[in-house]
This record gives sequence, structure tokens and C-alpha cells, in this order.
Amino acid sequence: MAFLLLWLQPPQESGDFLPTDLVEVVTLDASVKLDIRYASTNNFLGRPFYQQARAFLQRPAAEALVRAHKRLEKDGHGILVHDGYRPWSVTKAFWDATPANKKDFVADPAKGSRHNRGCAADITLYDRRTGRVVEMTSGYDEMTERAYPDYQGGTAEQRRLRDLLRAAMEAEGYMVFEYEWWHFDYKDWRRYRIGTLNFEALPPARPR
Repeated sequence: MAFLLLWLQPPQESGDFLPTDLVEVVTLDASVKLDIRYASTNNFLGRPFYQQARAFLQRPAAEALVRAHKRLEKDGHGILVHDGYRPWSVTKAFWDATPANKKDFVADPAKGSRHNRGCAADITLYDRRTGRVVEMTSGYDEMTERAYPDYQGGTAEQRRLRDLLRAAMEAEGYMVFEYEWWHFDYKDWRRYRIGTLNFEALPPARPR
């Protein structure tokens, strides 16, 4: 029973962590677009996990993402966010529902995820002229080799856009996840605690 109780809670952490300062990304730049899949049924599990379609990151990570968004403007693109901060309970739900042969694509709740720390962003590009999301080498949350950031299939244009996004994010202190072209971890993720708060407990949304 003691083991079960521990498993139902985030791992215990110790250390000198920075204070949590989650900010809503669109309050820093309203031209960042949102498509929060886990607030809808349009995700790999087909059911909503969030009651609000919002995206939060720790302030330095959010500011770095906005700089990357502005960096992309010269190429006619901008960033669309699928997910940012994710409560630990949602990571636990993802892990439990994912088959063993697909676990590389989800975080182990026993360790917590970078999303739980507010330092991971799931993103793609949109065309600033048309507002349309671009086509990449795979869909978001697709658990196949097409999702790998170094996948050499797809079209040359899909790979170019994928690499364009990666270059902009890496220039601002993010690192791409080895299995997902859309997932970027901010450099200081280890300095923040695992978060458990749902969006409803975070600062209220501001008008965009």
C-alpha cells in the first residue's frame, strides 16, 4: 500500500530550486497561436485532459519562446503552441495509457517531466501570411519514426520547416527532444520543481 501511495504522487524532490513563475505565453505576445490539443478530443488518447485551452511556461522559458517566435518572422512564420506546462497528474495518465513499446514518447511519472516543470513546449510553425499551420514530417503526437527530429523521409520542404523551427528554438536556449521534432526543453529545466497545479489554480486569463 505504501508503494501504491507513493506512485500516486509526484516523486519527492530536494535541492535549491528556483521559485515557480508560470506565465501565460500569449500575454507576452498575442501573435503566438494556440492549439491546445489536450483541452480537446483531438489528441492521441481522444479525450480532454485540461478544462482550459491555455499554455504556460516558466517566465524565462516563455520569454525565450517569444524571442524564437520573433526570430522566425523574417522567414514569414510564427510559432503555434500545442502544450506547455503540464500538471503531473496528466503525465501519469499519459504513461498509464501508453503501450510499453511506445513509452519513449511519454515521460515517466516516477521521474516527472520537463512539461511538469514548466520548461517544455510542444510547438509547430504557422504561416504568418495565411495563418495556416505548416505541414511537417509527421503529425503532432505521432508515435512513429517520422516524429524523430533527424528523420530523413517526408518532403524536402517538410524537413526544411522542421529544421527552421529547431534552429530558432536552439538559438534561444532550447533543445529538441530526441524522439519528437515538436518537443523542446528549455536549458534550465532542472532548476524548477515538478508542478501539480491545474490551470484553474493559475492566474486568470487576460484578454488577448
